[in-house]
Amino acid sequence: MSNQDTLETDAEVILQQELENDILRPLIDRDVTPASKKIPTQNPQLGVIVGELIAMTEEGRLPMVCYPGQIGTAAIAARSTIDLHGKHIGQQVVLMFEGNDPEKPIIMGVLQGKEGWPIDQQPNQVDVDVDVDGERMIVSAKEQLVLRCGKASITLTKAGKVLIKGSYVLSRSSGVNRIKGGSVQLN
Repeated sequence: MSNQDTLETDAEVILQQELENDILRPLIDRDVTPASKKIPTQNPQLGVIVGELIAMTEEGRLPMVCYPGQIGTAAIAARSTIDLHGKHIGQQVVLMFEGNDPEKPIIMGVLQGKEGWPIDQQPNQVDVDVDVDGERMIVSAKEQLVLRCGKASITLTKAGKVLIKGSYVLSRSSGVNRIKGGSVQLN
């Protein structure tokens, strides 16, 4: 063994002894992240996943999805950040997961196909126009516009019908209250 090899071996032994006797080493190597700041990682592989909207339950309020790598084959109830409709069933959806839990998907959006949205099927097709003076608002829809509160509703249709429904309807005027039409039917 050469002098150089002996010096290197002695230096390694001394370094090892210093590391063993270093009382600060456990504090340096310790994880100092507070428990309240640690994020649980149930499945570190989850991120943004493309799945499929399978169905809508509870009158369209609860979307059901499937995605690659999910646990089991049954559709999973999801929440959504967007307004989903029946026409979205069968479409690909972008999923993220609450707390990285594969049983808690959240729909972030619906993916468009190569052709984009058909013009007559674009989601959320309600045009709102507010006049510059801020005193008048025009709301328009393609087929019908419904204003609903509890059992009362006012419906405007594309054909020009105005339907007013309610358990109690009051028409009051401080001036003339006219009813005009091609024919007027009472009861």
